[in-house]
Amino acid sequence: MTSALSFLGGAKNRLLPADVPFSYFTAAAGFHVLAWMILLLGADDLPGFVGGPGLILAALHLLTLGVLVMTAMGAAFQLLPVATRQPLVRTWPARLSFWLFAPGSLILAYGMVDGTLAMLNVGAIGVGTGLAIFVILTADNLRRAGSMPLVAAHGWFALAALIGFAGLGFALIVDFDTGFLQHRQPIVLTHMLLAAFGFMGLLAFGFSHVLIPMFVLSRALPEKLGWLELALAVSAIVMSVVGMLLENVYAVASAAIIGLAASAVYILLMRTALRTSMRKRHGLSFVLIRFSWAMLMLSLFTALALSLEVPVPNGLTLFGFFLLAGWLLTFLTGVLQRIMPFLASLHAVNKSGAPPLLSELTAEGPLKLHAICHAAALVLCSIGIIVEAVALIRLGALSGLVGAIAFAAFTANVVLQLKRPKAS
Repeated sequence: MTSALSFLGGAKNRLLPADVPFSYFTAAAGFHVLAWMILLLGADDLPGFVGGPGLILAALHLLTLGVLVMTAMGAAFQLLPVATRQPLVRTWPARLSFWLFAPGSLILAYGMVDGTLAMLNVGAIGVGTGLAIFVILTADNLRRAGSMPLVAAHGWFALAALIGFAGLGFALIVDFDTGFLQHRQPIVLTHMLLAAFGFMGLLAFGFSHVLIPMFVLSRALPEKLGWLELALAVSAIVMSVVGMLLENVYAVASAAIIGLAASAVYILLMRTALRTSMRKRHGLSFVLIRFSWAMLMLSLFTALALSLEVPVPNGLTLFGFFLLAGWLLTFLTGVLQRIMPFLASLHAVNKSGAPPLLSELTAEGPLKLHAICHAAALVLCSIGIIVEAVALIRLGALSGLVGAIAFAAFTANVVLQLKRPKAS
């Protein structure tokens, strides 16, 4: 339990005002609903989608920027100061980052529907400026960190990947107007890999080293294996970037194999935490988290098959869906089920002196509905992509939409409970 106790020690003294992380989490819940809604409207175009303006590109960025990156920013702003024992010097830049990034993501996605250059530029400026503030604040926190070097190292590499995918994103937006990129597809895939595996993946891996043991009350995880996981993950990301940009299938295949090794070490570490847990039952959140680990491996096996030219129907689309909706979205919704009530309880302690039970902050009904609908959405959309059945994709997107609305209801309940005056 050393890791969990170290993480929690003095946590309340480094809490940000509740509106900072919860503005990000609440916005992510709203973007989650919007992403499934736009996918439902554009279901006809999903099979075989590999890029280009339209509803699918908009839905993709509502998911990646609006849900995944939005959640990562809110979590990093709050959890990194707790993990590294270094508070943010100022909180107003974190608020400013949100008010630039959230509307910028919405405007950017709107511009992607038909490639409207003005909307793309305005949205890109908002997103880019919000991310720049995030990078500066996070880098300053990591610079002063010393208590958790493994988490900090994941953070540094994640920031490097963020700068890379943001730069390529700007280049792709400029290409909408000028067409200066001679080989656009490798840039698109590199942009996605740096965003999903580089930024989101490394943050998910890094935070897991403290969050998973804390959630299940397990002993500290072996650091040597943690460093091995990081070395393998970074090597796989670098190799995949080189392979994509040079269009070298051997490098891409090697990256997939190394990525599988990194993921295997990561899952071994997480299973160690679950095996040494003091809790007998881990709850619904860990059903989603375990499922996300399976989807991570499935996405990497799909990438390996594609690099070896194994015929996978609509393989690139399927790989992206496994990666983004299967692994990252499932993992984040599972983790948020624990993070939001946990943070809300800490803030409630500060206000009333008596912590509410986590069960008071958790609406079980909406979470069960979300889990069922999310699983159904993944299965139906995956089959629909493979067999090019638009009806199945629509049904899956509708199921995902219902699940997202249920998750938004859970989020709203946490926020309302947090704001409700406590009896003295």
